[in-house]
Amino acid sequence: MEKGKAKESTPIVTTSLRNLQLDGNTVNSKSTQNPTAFSLQSQSLNSRKGKPSPSLLSLCLGVVGSNLEDIIEDLPEIALTLPSDIKMVMVAIARRRKLLSDEILIALADSSWEILDISGSDVSDSGICHVSNICQNLRAVDISLCRMIAPAGVSKLLQLCHSIEILRWGGCPRSDYTARRCLSLLKPNINDVEGESWEELDAVELTHGAQSLRWLVWPRIDKDSQEILAIECPRIIVNPKPSLLGFRGTEIPREAVLQLVLDDLIVEDIDPRTWAVSGINTSRTPILSVSTPNELSVAEKFRLAFVERDNRLAPKRAKNARQHQRRAEREWVMMDERAKALALASKATKSANLRKL
Repeated sequence: MEKGKAKESTPIVTTSLRNLQLDGNTVNSKSTQNPTAFSLQSQSLNSRKGKPSPSLLSLCLGVVGSNLEDIIEDLPEIALTLPSDIKMVMVAIARRRKLLSDEILIALADSSWEILDISGSDVSDSGICHVSNICQNLRAVDISLCRMIAPAGVSKLLQLCHSIEILRWGGCPRSDYTARRCLSLLKPNINDVEGESWEELDAVELTHGAQSLRWLVWPRIDKDSQEILAIECPRIIVNPKPSLLGFRGTEIPREAVLQLVLDDLIVEDIDPRTWAVSGINTSRTPILSVSTPNELSVAEKFRLAFVERDNRLAPKRAKNARQHQRRAEREWVMMDERAKALALASKATKSANLRKL
């Protein structure tokens, strides 16, 4: 009986296999009879060919990025086994999800990076200084909309990363204020002024950073700063406008175009829903105050002035403390009889040794 059933089912199976369309480019008999269905299926196949499916790596990075807050504590250990390009993708996702901080940036920093985009993040001077020690091959950096980065952090970045050609800053009142304070870091200051001709200036090492800086992106630059840069830093091109002929015959790099995001190409294969978890807006247009769009509040100006004065006077306070300590030691020697006797005995011993010589 079982053998008979098997023989009867064999033709059915064979017929079913013949009806299967194993070639993806062919369609079944029903769709051939229906021209409309055939057309729709052809359009679907063409659209799939035009937009390739994401890779398994991109899908995995999207899953990890959407749950990034759950692994922040273990990120330093995880990052030890990650390639540099994967680390850069994680930084870009963290920035878009408003999770990028000193802790994450330091854990993921890699010495092979040439691009760093921390715009709009909570990275501070501590984080940017630490990364400047590691990523000294940076070529393009975006620190715009970073309210916690002060001139000290920018100075450290320019001093250690001599290959920076493109710098993006400003964009909000706090960042604009820091940018204005850092203009002196961009001005050339020549060590050797005894050269035979000015044509040899390109080979002269400058005392400040930004030796290679060529492009500066500053969205809301004020007129005074623009005039200072045009007069004292003519080699730096501010806010270049893309055109077919470039700028003065020089092709404008993509990283220097104001309308483009610096790290967009890094996450172009990642699903945008990855950083839509927190529901943030990734627009580059900063939200500024209507009443004071370009100025800080009076209280903030006083606070920044106090911090600057405190940092400027710190070496002097340390010197005064050392002087007070030495003065106190001298007074103690003069007041205490035993200390005075020891000092006199020491002087007598030194004089006796000198006489013997």
